[in-house]
Amino acid sequence: MARLPRSAFPLHGVWHVTTRGVERRRVFVDRADGREFLTQLWQALDKVELQALALCLMPNHYHLVVAGARDGLSHALHRVNGLYAMTFNAKYDRSGHLWGDRYALRQIRGDAHLRAACLYVVANPVRARLCATPREWPWSWSRFGRTG
Repeated sequence: MARLPRSAFPLHGVWHVTTRGVERRRVFVDRADGREFLTQLWQALDKVELQALALCLMPNHYHLVVAGARDGLSHALHRVNGLYAMTFNAKYDRSGHLWGDRYALRQIRGDAHLRAACLYVVANPVRARLCATPREWPWSWSRFGRTG
């Protein structure tokens, strides 16, 4: 099924975003990588006035739930994904694309959907069997907490 064009989404909303490494390769190899990505992400979100509601960094992808303008989100992700790729490629002496397809975007519709999306995001490492409970994963956060 073809993806909807970004223009089909409302101008403002709450969004669940995910981006995966090219060929499902690791994009966060060590703790410094995670810290670098988060620094760039927080700066990019702040610059376009987006509010992060949940986040999870996985070895080969990330999830983000964010509220704000669709165009601001596009600018922020373009910036952080590009800058992080350049930083990562320089650090690991590689070239080419770091991220696979364009980021996936889903609109969050209502409070129940928001809560479910945030809980889904922080439970991602449990489903991947990287930890037993969401609380054990140091690379996730949600405004609803990390239950488990």
